[in-house]
Amino acid sequence: MRPPLLALDDALARLLAHATPLRDTEAVSTFDADGRVLAQAVVSQLQVPPQDNSAMDGYAVSCADLQQPGVLLAVSQRIPAGSSGQALQAGQAARIFTGAPIPTGADAVVMQEDCELLPAPDAQALPQLRINARVSPGQWIRRSGEDVRRGAEVLALGARLSAAGLGMAASVGMDSLQVVRKPRVALFSTGDELVMPGDVAPADMRAGAIYNSNRFFLRAMLLRLGCDVSDLGIVPDQRAATVKALQDAAQAHDLILTSGGVSVGEEDHIRPAVESLGELDLWQIAVKPGKPFAYGRVNQVHFIGLPGNPVSSFVTFALLVRPFLLRMLGVPDVAPVVVGARADFDWPRADRRREFLRVRRNRAGGLDLFANQSSGVLTSAVWGDGLVDNPPGQTIAKGDSVRFIALSDLLY
Repeated sequence: MRPPLLALDDALARLLAHATPLRDTEAVSTFDADGRVLAQAVVSQLQVPPQDNSAMDGYAVSCADLQQPGVLLAVSQRIPAGSSGQALQAGQAARIFTGAPIPTGADAVVMQEDCELLPAPDAQALPQLRINARVSPGQWIRRSGEDVRRGAEVLALGARLSAAGLGMAASVGMDSLQVVRKPRVALFSTGDELVMPGDVAPADMRAGAIYNSNRFFLRAMLLRLGCDVSDLGIVPDQRAATVKALQDAAQAHDLILTSGGVSVGEEDHIRPAVESLGELDLWQIAVKPGKPFAYGRVNQVHFIGLPGNPVSSFVTFALLVRPFLLRMLGVPDVAPVVVGARADFDWPRADRRREFLRVRRNRAGGLDLFANQSSGVLTSAVWGDGLVDNPPGQTIAKGDSVRFIALSDLLY
Protein backbone atom coordinates (compact mmCIF):
# COMPACT_ATOMS: atom_id res chain seq x y z
CA MET A 1 0.00 0.00 0.00
CA ARG A 2 1.30 3.44 -0.92
CA PRO A 3 1.89 5.82 2.00
CA PRO A 4 -0.51 8.78 2.23
CA LEU A 5 0.43 11.96 0.42
CA LEU A 6 2.43 14.38 2.55
CA ALA A 7 0.85 17.79 3.18
CA LEU A 8 2.86 20.68 1.73
CA ASP A 9 3.29 22.42 5.09
CA ASP A 10 4.59 19.18 6.63
CA ALA A 11 6.99 18.67 3.72
CA LEU A 12 8.28 22.23 4.09
CA ALA A 13 8.77 21.81 7.84
CA ARG A 14 10.73 18.59 7.30
CA LEU A 15 12.83 20.24 4.60
CA LEU A 16 13.61 23.33 6.65
CA ALA A 17 14.67 21.15 9.57
CA HIS A 18 17.59 20.02 7.39
CA ALA A 19 18.57 23.54 6.27
CA THR A 20 21.57 24.19 8.49
CA PRO A 21 22.58 27.85 8.08
CA LEU A 22 25.87 28.48 6.33
CA ARG A 23 28.58 29.72 8.68
CA ASP A 24 31.06 31.27 6.27
CA THR A 25 30.83 35.01 5.72
CA GLU A 26 32.57 37.58 3.57
CA ALA A 27 32.85 41.35 3.30
CA VAL A 28 31.52 42.78 0.06
CA SER A 29 31.28 46.30 -1.26
CA THR A 30 27.91 47.89 -0.55
CA PHE A 31 27.72 48.57 -4.29
CA ASP A 32 27.80 44.81 -4.94
CA ALA A 33 25.63 43.56 -2.07
CA ASP A 34 22.19 43.60 -3.72
CA GLY A 35 20.28 40.43 -2.78
CA ARG A 36 22.90 39.25 -0.29
CA VAL A 37 22.00 38.28 3.28
CA LEU A 38 23.54 40.18 6.19
CA ALA A 39 25.73 38.15 8.53
CA GLN A 40 26.00 41.11 10.87
CA ALA A 41 23.45 43.75 11.79
CA VAL A 42 24.11 47.31 10.64
CA VAL A 43 24.12 49.81 13.51
CA SER A 44 24.28 53.51 12.78
CA GLN A 45 27.17 55.51 14.20
CA LEU A 46 25.51 58.84 13.41
CA GLN A 47 22.21 60.66 13.22
CA VAL A 48 20.36 60.81 9.89
CA PRO A 49 19.93 63.60 9.04
CA PRO A 50 22.97 64.79 11.02
CA GLN A 51 21.50 68.28 11.68
CA ASP A 52 18.11 69.91 11.51
CA ASN A 53 17.67 70.86 7.85
CA SER A 54 15.23 72.41 5.47
CA ALA A 55 12.62 70.24 3.75
CA MET A 56 11.91 72.99 1.19
CA ASP A 57 13.45 75.75 -0.85
CA GLY A 58 12.37 78.89 0.96
CA TYR A 59 13.34 81.11 3.87
CA ALA A 60 14.41 80.25 7.42
CA VAL A 61 12.76 82.54 9.96
CA SER A 62 12.04 82.97 13.65
CA CYS A 63 8.35 82.82 14.46
CA ALA A 64 8.94 85.38 17.22
CA ASP A 65 9.54 87.99 14.47
CA LEU A 66 6.15 87.32 12.88
CA GLN A 67 3.77 88.19 15.69
CA GLN A 68 2.52 91.27 13.88
CA PRO A 69 1.05 91.10 10.37
CA GLY A 70 2.91 92.79 7.54
CA VAL A 71 6.35 92.58 9.17
CA LEU A 72 9.27 92.87 6.76
CA LEU A 73 12.38 90.78 7.42
CA ALA A 74 15.86 91.53 6.14
CA VAL A 75 17.31 88.66 4.07
CA SER A 76 20.77 88.50 5.60
CA GLN A 77 22.29 85.37 4.07
CA ARG A 78 21.98 82.54 1.57
CA ILE A 79 22.40 78.91 2.74
CA PRO A 80 22.67 76.24 0.01
CA ALA A 81 22.82 72.51 0.79
CA GLY A 82 26.28 71.45 1.88
CA SER A 83 27.10 74.67 3.69
CA SER A 84 26.27 76.09 7.12
CA GLY A 85 24.96 79.58 7.75
CA GLN A 86 25.48 82.18 10.44
CA ALA A 87 23.22 82.65 13.44
CA LEU A 88 20.01 84.46 12.55
CA GLN A 89 19.52 87.82 14.29
CA ALA A 90 16.16 89.28 15.30
CA GLY A 91 14.32 90.70 12.31
CA GLN A 92 16.29 88.64 9.80
CA ALA A 93 15.50 85.77 7.44
CA ALA A 94 17.85 83.43 5.55
CA ARG A 95 17.38 82.26 2.00
CA ILE A 96 17.65 78.47 2.39
CA PHE A 97 17.56 75.46 0.06
CA THR A 98 16.38 71.89 0.53
CA GLY A 99 18.78 69.90 2.72
CA ALA A 100 20.66 72.94 4.05
CA PRO A 101 21.19 73.11 7.85
CA ILE A 102 18.82 75.34 9.81
CA PRO A 103 20.75 78.31 11.20
CA THR A 104 20.76 79.04 14.92
CA GLY A 105 17.91 81.39 15.78
CA ALA A 106 15.49 80.05 13.14
CA ASP A 107 12.61 77.76 14.10
CA ALA A 108 10.63 77.48 10.85
CA VAL A 109 10.99 77.43 7.09
CA VAL A 110 8.55 79.20 4.80
CA MET A 111 8.12 77.92 1.25
CA GLN A 112 9.34 80.37 -1.35
CA GLU A 113 5.86 80.26 -2.93
CA ASP A 114 4.46 81.87 0.24
CA CYS A 115 7.01 84.69 0.26
CA GLU A 116 7.40 87.99 -1.54
CA LEU A 117 10.95 89.30 -1.98
CA LEU A 118 11.12 93.11 -2.12
CA PRO A 119 14.09 95.11 -3.40
CA ALA A 120 16.36 96.75 -0.88
CA PRO A 121 15.32 100.34 -0.12
CA ASP A 122 18.87 101.58 -0.87
CA ALA A 123 22.25 100.25 -1.91
CA GLN A 124 23.39 99.80 1.68
CA ALA A 125 20.32 97.87 2.85
CA LEU A 126 19.41 94.20 2.62
CA PRO A 127 16.56 92.84 0.48
CA GLN A 128 13.26 92.72 2.35
CA LEU A 129 10.96 89.73 2.75
CA ARG A 130 7.21 89.75 3.23
CA ILE A 131 5.55 86.47 4.26
CA ASN A 132 2.04 85.86 2.96
CA ALA A 133 1.09 82.79 4.99
CA ARG A 134 0.66 81.63 8.57
CA VAL A 135 3.90 80.27 10.04
CA SER A 136 4.14 77.78 12.89
CA PRO A 137 7.25 76.63 14.77
CA GLY A 138 8.92 73.58 13.23
CA GLN A 139 7.23 73.76 9.84
CA TRP A 140 9.24 72.37 6.93
CA ILE A 141 12.14 71.42 9.19
CA ARG A 142 13.52 67.88 9.12
CA ARG A 143 14.87 67.16 12.58
CA SER A 144 18.24 65.60 13.26
CA GLY A 145 17.82 61.86 13.70
CA GLU A 146 14.20 61.77 12.52
CA ASP A 147 15.21 59.04 10.04
CA VAL A 148 17.91 57.25 12.07
CA ARG A 149 19.11 57.76 15.62
CA ARG A 150 22.73 57.16 16.56
CA GLY A 151 23.06 53.60 17.87
CA ALA A 152 19.92 52.36 16.12
CA GLU A 153 19.93 49.03 14.28
CA VAL A 154 18.96 49.98 10.73
CA LEU A 155 19.38 46.56 9.06
CA ALA A 156 18.93 43.32 10.98
CA LEU A 157 21.02 40.19 11.00
CA GLY A 158 19.56 37.87 8.35
CA ALA A 159 18.05 40.71 6.32
CA ARG A 160 18.11 40.20 2.57
CA LEU A 161 19.46 43.37 1.05
CA SER A 162 17.25 45.31 -1.34
CA ALA A 163 17.99 48.47 -3.29
CA ALA A 164 16.50 50.51 -0.43
CA GLY A 165 18.60 48.53 2.06
CA LEU A 166 21.78 49.37 0.18
CA GLY A 167 20.81 53.02 0.26
CA MET A 168 20.17 52.79 4.00
CA ALA A 169 23.56 51.17 4.59
CA ALA A 170 25.26 53.88 2.56
CA SER A 171 23.34 56.61 4.44
CA VAL A 172 25.02 55.54 7.69
CA GLY A 173 28.47 55.35 6.09
CA MET A 174 28.82 51.63 5.31
CA ASP A 175 31.07 51.15 2.27
CA SER A 176 31.17 47.38 2.79
CA LEU A 177 28.91 44.83 4.47
CA GLN A 178 29.46 41.47 6.14
CA VAL A 179 27.26 38.93 4.36
CA VAL A 180 26.71 35.17 4.30
CA ARG A 181 28.65 33.52 1.50
CA LYS A 182 26.69 32.40 -1.52
CA PRO A 183 25.29 28.84 -1.46
CA ARG A 184 27.11 26.64 -3.97
CA VAL A 185 24.57 24.68 -6.00
CA ALA A 186 25.22 21.97 -8.58
CA LEU A 187 22.43 21.70 -11.12
CA PHE A 188 21.69 19.03 -13.67
CA SER A 189 18.76 17.50 -15.54
CA THR A 190 18.15 13.86 -16.33
CA GLY A 191 16.45 12.35 -19.35
CA ASP A 192 17.38 10.89 -22.73
CA GLU A 193 14.57 12.93 -24.27
CA LEU A 194 16.24 16.25 -23.40
CA VAL A 195 17.99 18.35 -26.04
CA MET A 196 19.69 21.71 -25.59
CA PRO A 197 18.53 24.64 -27.71
CA GLY A 198 21.17 25.27 -30.36
CA ASP A 199 22.34 21.67 -30.49
CA VAL A 200 19.50 20.56 -32.72
CA ALA A 201 17.33 22.74 -34.94
CA PRO A 202 13.56 22.49 -34.37
CA ALA A 203 13.09 20.93 -37.80
CA ASP A 204 15.64 18.20 -36.99
CA MET A 205 14.27 17.12 -33.60
CA ARG A 206 13.90 13.36 -33.34
CA ALA A 207 10.61 11.83 -32.28
CA GLY A 208 10.09 12.10 -28.52
CA ALA A 209 12.77 14.74 -27.98
CA ILE A 210 12.10 18.02 -26.16
CA TYR A 211 14.19 21.06 -25.42
CA ASN A 212 15.45 21.34 -21.85
CA SER A 213 13.52 24.32 -20.50
CA ASN A 214 13.94 23.38 -16.81
CA ARG A 215 17.68 23.93 -16.94
CA PHE A 216 17.18 27.55 -17.95
CA PHE A 217 14.54 28.66 -15.46
CA LEU A 218 16.05 26.73 -12.53
CA ARG A 219 19.44 28.29 -13.14
CA ALA A 220 17.85 31.75 -13.37
CA MET A 221 15.91 31.24 -10.14
CA LEU A 222 19.04 30.06 -8.33
CA LEU A 223 21.00 33.07 -9.53
CA ARG A 224 18.23 35.41 -8.40
CA LEU A 225 18.52 33.89 -4.93
CA GLY A 226 22.22 34.72 -4.90
CA CYS A 227 23.61 31.23 -5.47
CA ASP A 228 26.85 30.24 -7.17
CA VAL A 229 25.60 27.74 -9.76
CA SER A 230 27.59 24.93 -11.37
CA ASP A 231 25.59 23.83 -14.40
CA LEU A 232 26.43 20.17 -15.04
CA GLY A 233 24.16 19.85 -18.05
CA ILE A 234 22.05 16.85 -19.01
CA VAL A 235 22.69 13.39 -17.60
CA PRO A 236 21.45 10.40 -19.64
CA ASP A 237 19.04 7.85 -18.19
CA GLN A 238 21.76 5.44 -17.12
CA ARG A 239 22.58 4.32 -13.58
CA ALA A 240 26.36 4.66 -13.94
CA ALA A 241 26.11 8.11 -15.52
CA THR A 242 23.78 9.28 -12.78
CA VAL A 243 26.09 8.01 -10.03
CA LYS A 244 29.07 9.72 -11.67
CA ALA A 245 27.18 13.01 -12.00
CA LEU A 246 26.19 12.89 -8.32
CA GLN A 247 29.75 12.12 -7.23
CA ASP A 248 31.05 15.07 -9.25
CA ALA A 249 28.28 17.34 -7.95
CA ALA A 250 29.06 16.48 -4.33
CA GLN A 251 32.49 18.05 -4.67
CA ALA A 252 32.58 21.55 -3.12
CA HIS A 253 28.84 22.17 -3.23
CA ASP A 254 26.20 22.76 -0.58
CA LEU A 255 23.25 21.49 -2.60
CA ILE A 256 22.68 19.23 -5.59
CA LEU A 257 19.51 20.13 -7.46
CA THR A 258 18.09 17.94 -10.22
CA SER A 259 14.93 17.85 -12.28
CA GLY A 260 13.41 14.65 -13.59
CA GLY A 261 14.00 11.05 -12.66
CA VAL A 262 12.58 11.19 -9.12
CA SER A 263 9.63 8.91 -9.78
CA VAL A 264 9.72 5.11 -9.51
CA GLY A 265 9.84 4.06 -13.16
CA GLU A 266 12.45 1.75 -14.65
CA GLU A 267 14.21 4.72 -16.28
CA ASP A 268 14.20 6.84 -13.12
CA HIS A 269 17.72 6.31 -11.78
CA ILE A 270 18.00 9.17 -9.29
CA ARG A 271 16.64 7.22 -6.33
CA PRO A 272 18.95 4.19 -6.47
CA ALA A 273 21.93 6.37 -7.43
CA VAL A 274 21.47 8.71 -4.47
CA GLU A 275 20.86 5.80 -2.09
CA SER A 276 24.09 4.15 -3.25
CA LEU A 277 26.03 7.28 -2.23
CA GLY A 278 24.05 8.44 0.77
CA GLU A 279 20.39 8.53 1.68
CA LEU A 280 17.14 9.60 0.04
CA ASP A 281 13.67 10.34 1.29
CA LEU A 282 11.19 10.27 -1.59
CA TRP A 283 8.07 12.27 -0.83
CA GLN A 284 4.73 12.22 -2.57
CA ILE A 285 3.38 15.67 -1.71
CA ALA A 286 -0.32 16.51 -1.75
CA VAL A 287 0.21 19.44 -4.10
CA LYS A 288 -0.78 20.10 -7.69
CA PRO A 289 1.29 20.59 -9.75
CA GLY A 290 4.37 18.90 -8.35
CA LYS A 291 3.60 15.68 -6.47
CA PRO A 292 6.97 13.83 -6.72
CA PHE A 293 9.75 15.43 -4.66
CA ALA A 294 12.93 14.03 -3.16
CA TYR A 295 15.28 15.14 -0.39
CA GLY A 296 18.45 13.39 0.69
CA ARG A 297 22.20 13.63 1.02
CA VAL A 298 25.10 12.61 -1.19
CA ASN A 299 28.31 12.43 0.83
CA GLN A 300 26.74 14.83 3.37
CA VAL A 301 25.79 17.31 0.62
CA HIS A 302 22.11 18.23 0.44
CA PHE A 303 20.23 16.71 -2.48
CA ILE A 304 16.85 17.87 -3.81
CA GLY A 305 15.16 16.21 -6.75
CA LEU A 306 12.36 18.06 -8.53
CA PRO A 307 9.78 16.59 -10.91
CA GLY A 308 10.50 16.79 -14.62
CA ASN A 309 7.31 18.45 -15.82
CA PRO A 310 8.26 22.12 -16.21
CA VAL A 311 5.43 23.74 -14.25
CA SER A 312 5.75 21.12 -11.50
CA SER A 313 9.47 21.88 -11.30
CA PHE A 314 8.84 25.62 -11.36
CA VAL A 315 6.21 25.54 -8.60
CA THR A 316 8.00 23.12 -6.29
CA PHE A 317 11.18 25.18 -6.58
CA ALA A 318 9.25 28.30 -5.58
CA LEU A 319 7.41 26.63 -2.70
CA LEU A 320 10.15 24.36 -1.30
CA VAL A 321 13.64 25.02 -2.69
CA ARG A 322 13.49 28.79 -2.35
CA PRO A 323 12.67 28.74 1.41
CA PHE A 324 15.25 25.98 1.92
CA LEU A 325 18.01 28.12 0.39
CA LEU A 326 16.90 31.26 2.22
CA ARG A 327 16.97 29.39 5.53
CA MET A 328 20.49 28.16 4.70
CA LEU A 329 21.41 31.82 4.26
CA GLY A 330 19.99 32.64 7.70
CA VAL A 331 16.84 34.46 6.58
CA PRO A 332 14.35 34.02 9.45
CA ASP A 333 11.06 34.57 7.59
CA VAL A 334 10.92 32.47 4.43
CA ALA A 335 7.14 32.33 3.95
CA PRO A 336 5.74 34.08 0.88
CA VAL A 337 3.32 36.96 1.30
CA VAL A 338 -0.26 35.74 0.83
CA VAL A 339 -3.03 38.27 0.23
CA GLY A 340 -6.73 38.02 -0.39
CA ALA A 341 -7.90 38.70 -3.94
CA ARG A 342 -11.11 38.38 -5.93
CA ALA A 343 -11.43 35.47 -8.34
CA ASP A 344 -12.87 36.58 -11.69
CA PHE A 345 -13.20 32.95 -12.76
CA ASP A 346 -14.90 29.70 -11.86
CA TRP A 347 -13.00 26.60 -10.75
CA PRO A 348 -15.67 23.92 -10.29
CA ARG A 349 -13.32 20.91 -10.20
CA ALA A 350 -12.14 20.45 -6.63
CA ASP A 351 -9.02 18.33 -6.22
CA ARG A 352 -7.97 16.29 -3.20
CA ARG A 353 -4.55 17.94 -3.39
CA ARG A 354 -3.70 21.54 -2.56
CA GLU A 355 -3.64 23.36 -5.88
CA PHE A 356 -1.55 26.26 -7.11
CA LEU A 357 -3.38 27.82 -10.03
CA ARG A 358 -1.61 30.15 -12.44
CA VAL A 359 -3.44 33.47 -12.58
CA ARG A 360 -2.93 37.05 -13.67
CA ARG A 361 -4.15 40.26 -12.04
CA ASN A 362 -6.50 42.29 -14.19
CA ARG A 363 -7.23 46.03 -14.32
CA ALA A 364 -10.50 45.54 -12.44
CA GLY A 365 -8.58 44.39 -9.36
CA GLY A 366 -9.41 40.70 -9.76
CA LEU A 367 -7.65 37.57 -10.97
CA ASP A 368 -7.98 35.86 -14.35
CA LEU A 369 -7.22 32.16 -14.71
CA PHE A 370 -5.03 30.64 -17.40
CA ALA A 371 -7.23 28.22 -19.31
CA ASN A 372 -4.86 25.23 -19.31
CA GLN A 373 -3.53 24.33 -15.85
CA SER A 374 -1.58 21.26 -16.98
CA SER A 375 1.81 20.70 -15.32
CA GLY A 376 3.47 20.64 -18.73
CA VAL A 377 2.17 24.02 -19.94
CA LEU A 378 4.97 26.46 -19.15
CA THR A 379 3.02 29.14 -21.03
CA SER A 380 0.87 29.47 -17.91
CA ALA A 381 3.87 30.59 -15.83
CA VAL A 382 4.90 33.11 -18.49
CA TRP A 383 1.37 34.51 -18.86
CA GLY A 384 0.63 34.57 -15.14
CA ASP A 385 1.97 36.89 -12.47
CA GLY A 386 0.92 34.83 -9.48
CA LEU A 387 -0.53 31.68 -7.97
CA VAL A 388 -3.82 31.02 -6.26
CA ASP A 389 -3.21 28.80 -3.23
CA ASN A 390 -6.38 26.71 -3.28
CA PRO A 391 -7.01 24.32 -0.36
CA PRO A 392 -7.76 20.62 -0.98
CA GLY A 393 -11.36 19.88 -1.96
CA GLN A 394 -12.13 23.56 -2.60
CA THR A 395 -14.08 24.84 -5.59
CA ILE A 396 -13.97 28.50 -6.61
CA ALA A 397 -16.87 30.58 -7.89
CA LYS A 398 -16.49 33.93 -9.61
CA GLY A 399 -16.41 36.63 -6.95
CA ASP A 400 -14.93 34.42 -4.22
CA SER A 401 -11.99 35.68 -2.19
CA VAL A 402 -8.91 33.51 -2.77
CA ARG A 403 -5.34 33.35 -1.47
CA PHE A 404 -2.96 35.03 -3.93
CA ILE A 405 0.86 34.81 -4.02
CA ALA A 406 2.68 37.10 -6.46
CA LEU A 407 5.36 35.41 -8.54
CA SER A 408 7.59 38.42 -7.89
CA ASP A 409 7.66 37.33 -4.23
CA LEU A 410 8.60 33.77 -5.17
CA LEU A 411 11.28 34.46 -7.75
CA TYR A 412 13.49 36.76 -5.69
